[in-house]
Amino acid sequence: MSSTKTIVYGDGPLSWRDLTAVARGGAALALSETAWGRIDNARAIVHRVVASGERAYGINTGLGALCNVALREDQLAALSRNTLMSHACGVGPALRSEQARAIICAAIANYSQGKSGIGRDVVAGLLDLLNHHITPLVPSQGSVGYLTHMAHIGLGLMGIGEVDYDGQRCAAAEALAAAGMTPPELGAKDGLCLVNGTPCMTGLSSLALDDMVRLADWADVIGAMSFEALRGQANAFDAEILALKPHPGMQKVGGHLRLMIRHSKNIAESANLRTQDALSLRSIPQIHGACRDQIDHAARHIGIELNSATDNPLVLGTPDQFRVVSQANPHGESVAMAADLLAVAVAELSGVAERRIDRLVNPLVSGLPPFLVSEPGVNSGMMITQYVAAALTGENRQLAQPAVVDNFVTSGLQEDHLSMGTGAALKLDRALQNLAQILSIEYLLAAQALEFIGPEKCGDGTVRAWSLLREQVAPYTADRWLAPDIGTAARLITGQNLLARLLAEESAAEV
Repeated sequence: MSSTKTIVYGDGPLSWRDLTAVARGGAALALSETAWGRIDNARAIVHRVVASGERAYGINTGLGALCNVALREDQLAALSRNTLMSHACGVGPALRSEQARAIICAAIANYSQGKSGIGRDVVAGLLDLLNHHITPLVPSQGSVGYLTHMAHIGLGLMGIGEVDYDGQRCAAAEALAAAGMTPPELGAKDGLCLVNGTPCMTGLSSLALDDMVRLADWADVIGAMSFEALRGQANAFDAEILALKPHPGMQKVGGHLRLMIRHSKNIAESANLRTQDALSLRSIPQIHGACRDQIDHAARHIGIELNSATDNPLVLGTPDQFRVVSQANPHGESVAMAADLLAVAVAELSGVAERRIDRLVNPLVSGLPPFLVSEPGVNSGMMITQYVAAALTGENRQLAQPAVVDNFVTSGLQEDHLSMGTGAALKLDRALQNLAQILSIEYLLAAQALEFIGPEKCGDGTVRAWSLLREQVAPYTADRWLAPDIGTAARLITGQNLLARLLAEESAAEV
């Protein structure tokens, strides 16, 4: 996807939404003159260090456990190139293009702080990769938090390896030539800057936030449809009751649910049908709301990291009065924990959706035809979709196990505590893909259940959601191949946000 929008970064914070607009939406990225000034200042400090002969980690020494090996000035360019070569040892299937683009965008944000010392030409080259839609093919596995993914990106910038160029796989050198790009000359510290820091986990987690926010909205929409189909008791969503437990996410979800079922004759007629509903229905505000609170918490920490200097070493001051400081800003503990927390929230949204799915197909509790088909027996209906949801939910519970606590020792004892943040972000991505499928199944089932209730009796929001699905998926009258319908529903909920549209319309009506 491409966009005519240009995001200029450098005079204010870069948000995860900005990053997503570049990585996923195809917006162009540019740096402000202020940002370029910071980059040039830091680079001048690196040049001063090299000229002075003062020993500084990664500028004129070896890396990691080789930090005490001093290097001559004529070896520094070779060190940068060798760093990319030696660190580009990832394995496994390639990241999606949007994921690699997100990492590049986060790396540029890091360098723009003006504390890395990377060369202007290298940053300009990374911007060109984004804006010319040249995306290095980056193996997804092999990072304990940093290093391998960015090394493969660095090699692509140097014209080595393969890239995706506007959707076509080709040699990196061929793509650079077609775009009129020349690989930058690497100098002191450039190689280390290209592999260091937290852009990998931060870029991937920013994309995950985009997915998470959209799927949380769909969980509210689809949960409301299931509530409607199962004739829920609306007192559980009473604003005065929910206000007695003032968690922000819970209040937000309660408002969404009331909007969805507003003016529902079905819900009104079902009042006092039972004393209370099962928890998977009446506690939607509490469960979904808690997940939303964790999204907000994670977004805060990911946003801070995205606008931080995460290299080692960092250069401070001016060329005339500077400090080169070795420290641990590349350690991504905050992002790793945030990604792990989001994975827990994803598992919870998955689990409660699967429970609602089970109630929809279960004639013992649904009050609907068995497995949501008019002629059960000869037709199995939607029986097995609940099996699929259960399998995906089980996988998401496994993916919710935290990566951040699974530490290792690397680099000859020099790096003896690792965040595992990139692994946390990648398993979060897998969990979100599963959640999208689970919600798609619930969407199909809830819409089918409303066929028996009568959509015309449903709430303002639920009937809108039902109509949106029916534009692409017909009701079920007899067994048919279900996998394509699940895929259609998944594309629908990953491609748009009905709740955002409904809220915007509500806001406009109030004005």
